[in-house]
Amino acid sequence: MKTDTAQQKNNSMEILWKVLRFIGRYRFLLILSIVLASASVILQLYVPILFGDAIDEIVGEGQVNFDNMWYYLSRILVMVIVSGAATWIMNIINNRMTYNTVRDIRAKAIRHIQELPLSYLDQHSTGDIISRVIADTDILSDGLLLGFTQLFSGIVTIIGTLIFMLSKNVWITLLVIVLTPLSFFVAKFISGRSFQMFRKQSDARGRQTALIEEMIGNQKLVQAFGYEEKSSARFSQVNKELKEYSQKAVFFSSLTNPSTRFVNNVIYAAVALVGAFLIPGGYLTVGGLSVLLAYANQYMKPFNDISSVITELQNALACASRIFAFLEEAPESPDASGSVDNVQGEVDIENVCFSYTPDKKLIENFNLHVSPGKRIAIVGPTGCGKTTFINLLMRFYDVNGGTISVDGHPVKELSRHALRKSYGMVLQDTWIKNGTVRENICIGKPDASEDEIIEAAKKSHSWEFIRRLPKGLDTVLKEDSLSQGQKQLLCITRVMLCLPPMLILDEATSSIDTRTEMMIQEAFDQMMEGRTSFIVAHRLSTIRNADTILVMKDGSIIEQGSHDELMKKGGFYENLYNSQFVNVTE
Repeated sequence: MKTDTAQQKNNSMEILWKVLRFIGRYRFLLILSIVLASASVILQLYVPILFGDAIDEIVGEGQVNFDNMWYYLSRILVMVIVSGAATWIMNIINNRMTYNTVRDIRAKAIRHIQELPLSYLDQHSTGDIISRVIADTDILSDGLLLGFTQLFSGIVTIIGTLIFMLSKNVWITLLVIVLTPLSFFVAKFISGRSFQMFRKQSDARGRQTALIEEMIGNQKLVQAFGYEEKSSARFSQVNKELKEYSQKAVFFSSLTNPSTRFVNNVIYAAVALVGAFLIPGGYLTVGGLSVLLAYANQYMKPFNDISSVITELQNALACASRIFAFLEEAPESPDASGSVDNVQGEVDIENVCFSYTPDKKLIENFNLHVSPGKRIAIVGPTGCGKTTFINLLMRFYDVNGGTISVDGHPVKELSRHALRKSYGMVLQDTWIKNGTVRENICIGKPDASEDEIIEAAKKSHSWEFIRRLPKGLDTVLKEDSLSQGQKQLLCITRVMLCLPPMLILDEATSSIDTRTEMMIQEAFDQMMEGRTSFIVAHRLSTIRNADTILVMKDGSIIEQGSHDELMKKGGFYENLYNSQFVNVTE
């Protein structure tokens, strides 16, 4: 248990230093905030001395020096105004510094998402990543703002009060210093146990966000399969865990404030008691005691302030640990700078081996030569490696062994952007961003003219529904604005507009009606003329005209040839083909 607590403290300090490295970019604002905090605190600390001097001007009944008293009171008024202005400006600076820091962290997180390998995104839920980038950074922002406000003023207050107290009475100052560690001990003892609960709370919040995102995004499936009760039960379980961790975290952290206040009140009472005994002997005046009591109260105030926001601070550190764990994930392997001019479309795959996990091999000793302009169809049962093969061609994943080359250039020597720019890809899964129809079509060619866009839309047979939209190409689309088939037509239009030298069609017409599919197939045939094309299809009737058909099973090519050649062999392909057309009767 002691080891775990020590490790948590080390983690907290390590996370804090990581946050401070981001804050270090705003050194000028940081220094200015410290200067203003110091000025504000020193002025506030000088006020009790003036009050004490004013009190000492009251000697007895009828013996009050009003001139000196009003002099001290006017100085107090000026100092309070200046101190308030300094605090106001300091808070503005702290706000700007905090939000700039969080903005930088978010910006780095978004850039990091673009650099992460696809394997990381496949293994982590979208909701959890969103929670880290949005919710966790918001909580970190609140904690930083509170921390800055309390930290700078608190440190200066503690040091300043000790100096002023020493100038009044050494023994009472030493008494305060000796009793202070009690407050530190109580705060550390409790906060060390609350960090773990806040860490679990953040993890549970991420899982809850992921579940909500999953259920909302697939609500049709949830209702179609009657999964409502089970999804509610899953949410209730995560919600229950979040509630338990939150309650425990708040309970532990809330003990800090009353505990430290109790210790601080003991210190205050000790100062009052010792000071009362010193007055009769002439070692201290009544005004001097009032000054020391005011300083004792101000000296303890930072501990009370910090303990009162310990919940937010611990929560912020727990969220920061999740953010930095994400930012420290290893990015993709370094990108090369090579490129291929005037891509011809010759693809060579030599002894390629690949697996998602080391203990489960998928593709082994894969060899293939594709001449420029050829159409390669890839067929096989579910899970045989067809989509994995596409991921390797696009270098979404790097091969574990062997080489993939384009026009004689190994893809690892090419930049990913240059490689992917050579491919036009239409997948079964569609993606439409929030924007106009025009913006969605022009993703690959932002400078396309209106005539080019319309021509591409007509070839892909999407123009019929586009022109019926309220604002045509300028209609703003959302996720549910179009049917699945219309989304897929837009994705096909993107490729029709770019006309890259190589094509990848992975079930590109799976959501389109048969009549439209036949027309699009004609457009595809025209587009594939002279372009190297890789076609993944489950409906084997759509790939009969392919130059070469690769039949995959368990990550290996078991048959290869044209449709007629494979049918004559009477092997796995013939059985697969005939199974789609034979009438099964009992």
